Amino acid sequence: MRFNPCIPGQCTDQGSHCEGCGRSHEEIAETKKSIKALVALAQKMEYENYEDFAGFIAKSIVGKLQNPS
Repeated sequence: MRFNPCIPGQCTDQGSHCEGCGRSHEEIAETKKSIKALVALAQKMEYENYEDFAGFIAKSIVGKLQNPS
């Protein structure tokens, strides 16, 4: 399965899947929940360099998906 990001102005909330991006509403909700938690952590830590934090998270996710342990 490939990840498809939301398409602004084309996403829907009817049925089980979004008509814009094709993802399930459950998947979209879980993704939003994860992002909200990471934003809350960055705010709690008062990171000024949030771009570096986001980049680190992205690299960590890719690394763990490529080399699960």
